[in-house]
Amino acid sequence: MTVKTVPKFTPEVLLSAPRRSAGTPSADGKLVLYTQSVYSFESHSKTSEIRILDISNGTSKVITSDLKAAGPKWLGDGHDILWLKESSENGNTSFIIGNADDTGKTYVAGTVPGSVGNLKIHHLEQGKFAVAVTGKANPDGSLFNPKGATSSHSTGKLYDSLYIRHWDDWVTQQKNAIFTTVLQQSTPKVTDRRGKYSLFGLTNILNNTGLECPFDPPSDGVSQFDISSTGIVFCAKSPHVNPATHTKCETYLVPLKTFLELDVGPPKHLNTPGLHGAVTSPVFSPDGKHVAFLQMPQDGYEADRNIIVLFNDVSRTQEPALFFRNADGSSTWDRSPSSVNWAADGKSLLITAGDKGRECLWQIPLTSSLTASEQQPVQLTSKGAVVDFTPAAADSNKLFVSSTSFIDNSTYSIIDPAKPEDITRVSSLSEDGSVFGLSSDQVDETWWKGAHDHPIHAWVIKPSFFKNGNKYPLCFLVHGGPQSAWMDQWSTRWNACVFAEQGYTVVLPNPTGSTTYGQTFTDAIQCQWGGRTYDDLSLGFTHLSTSLPYCDTTRAVAAGASFGGYMMNWIQGQPLGRKFKALACHDGIFSTVAGGLASEEMYFPVRDMGGRQWEERELWEKWDPSRFTENWATPELVIHNDLDFRLTMAEGLAAFNVLQMKGVESRFLTFPDENHFVLQPENSLVWHHTVLNWLNKYAGLPPLLKSNGEDGLPAVGGWKPPTEEMSRMGL
Repeated sequence: MTVKTVPKFTPEVLLSAPRRSAGTPSADGKLVLYTQSVYSFESHSKTSEIRILDISNGTSKVITSDLKAAGPKWLGDGHDILWLKESSENGNTSFIIGNADDTGKTYVAGTVPGSVGNLKIHHLEQGKFAVAVTGKANPDGSLFNPKGATSSHSTGKLYDSLYIRHWDDWVTQQKNAIFTTVLQQSTPKVTDRRGKYSLFGLTNILNNTGLECPFDPPSDGVSQFDISSTGIVFCAKSPHVNPATHTKCETYLVPLKTFLELDVGPPKHLNTPGLHGAVTSPVFSPDGKHVAFLQMPQDGYEADRNIIVLFNDVSRTQEPALFFRNADGSSTWDRSPSSVNWAADGKSLLITAGDKGRECLWQIPLTSSLTASEQQPVQLTSKGAVVDFTPAAADSNKLFVSSTSFIDNSTYSIIDPAKPEDITRVSSLSEDGSVFGLSSDQVDETWWKGAHDHPIHAWVIKPSFFKNGNKYPLCFLVHGGPQSAWMDQWSTRWNACVFAEQGYTVVLPNPTGSTTYGQTFTDAIQCQWGGRTYDDLSLGFTHLSTSLPYCDTTRAVAAGASFGGYMMNWIQGQPLGRKFKALACHDGIFSTVAGGLASEEMYFPVRDMGGRQWEERELWEKWDPSRFTENWATPELVIHNDLDFRLTMAEGLAAFNVLQMKGVESRFLTFPDENHFVLQPENSLVWHHTVLNWLNKYAGLPPLLKSNGEDGLPAVGGWKPPTEEMSRMGL
């Protein structure tokens, strides 16, 4: 597919650019299956396609352009494809069969009475596949369908315990569950024809267990279970503790023989002594005999180091192997994996893990007893951010890798773990950023001494029209989390290049609390929100003023979301706040006390503030931005959304109210239908124009105009002082 080169990288270009999923090669390694969507601001509509890419010549073609088609999977060794299609009329989901070599012919293999997703399949025998999907289940275990649900005459909701809501939805009686079934191919009566597949009925393997999988939005749940010839492995929140105050998870195995069992029995618990935290990425070995997954040691700490756990032969009760972990709990490798999987031959594990602001791919060779043969993983990639990886073909040890970077929104590559330096690029959707007018020359890095002289790393993104000798105002972006990091990866929400193309030197600091620089550095933000982290940023501002001659800190602006929004409000009350011409706070915290207690995941502030509010009142109040409102003086844009249950609307309103009552120039932007993120394209366009024009105004840069010549959304409502004409009229 050819993407036209654009004259300038604007928010419209960012948001209307094709969004391509990770790719999956066919068994013969010739074709790549993926989805791609595009939003048009001209027609105000979205197109969505399932496509295949021919690796030999780079050409791409459409399998289906049905907006409701989702989750495509290769079916077997040939080019058959299975995908899901949800009906907008009755809410049912159909399983559609197509073929990459004959795109005009599709048929329905079966339909289930509700909405399902996260499709996974496993080949059992010739013409027979085990199938697993997830969906909401009614209290009786049946698949929930909101189209057929009985509506109440009242909208009231009554709760006796936490959770009452999570992310952007209120908790209901319906729970997520895993459903299994079989897809069976018939024997054709005419020998030169291929039999059609039929779907059997669904079985809820979590029925009557009290367990829920998947959990924790906004994740999609696909990384929380796996399927093999021996059954299903999945992770779930521990049923013994409240999920609002604990992160503790458990891993379970459901042995299955036919995948049509109506009574699967209780799941087998895979016990992990010494590990009490969150679990993710459970995966079977290729032969289905062994299981690996990631688990954190501490309950209540969502950013703890992930430990690689491996159960050798899940049919036996045994102690698992814990990789790179000493007997005293310390680690021999100071990075935290974010995903794990098996190599195609089962002789090594493959993981992704962050390293200094990059999401890299690593290999762990295994001994014959399935323990790590090296003291540390072998690094396979060192640039950008790996999104996904899979065997390049069914019989290949090479890997097909999907990745992004600051300048490139989707790259497909093939890597040979035996020679990781030899990377074969299959496809770059943006031609290494050139389609957007971007290049790697814009991306730089800088380091400085932060609090306690600890080295602090930051990305620096320059405009594509950068010229030596010129100065560009600083745009200082603070990431959320706080246990997160600015990574060399693409984003449609906080895209550094969109900011840079306004004419900024964009600096993306990773201060104390950031991930990918070692667990000790991540842990150090506990009880230090406005302490070491603020000092790192303040010292960074001084460093930029003296070490980057092209960075104009006299016209500096800053912005951040979530914890980054908290830091905007904290900076407002501190000396650093006076060094910025303007701030932009998206879904931030005004008060650590009120805001923290109104959140849905109570374990988070309890851990980061050193204890519960009535036990550690001094620390909760010490880092509270509302304590310093008498110092607030810098113009600030406040953004907060109605469906943000992580940090409630009251936080944004309180900050705006203070700014207005103090007479500080300020604006308030809200989206009633958005959560902690702004995801809808039309809303995101308004967000970008509002944020950029606010910052541009105070940085002395020209306004960003939309294609129709407007500079953004007109302000509505609110009190306005009398005009001169009204005063002359005595009003």
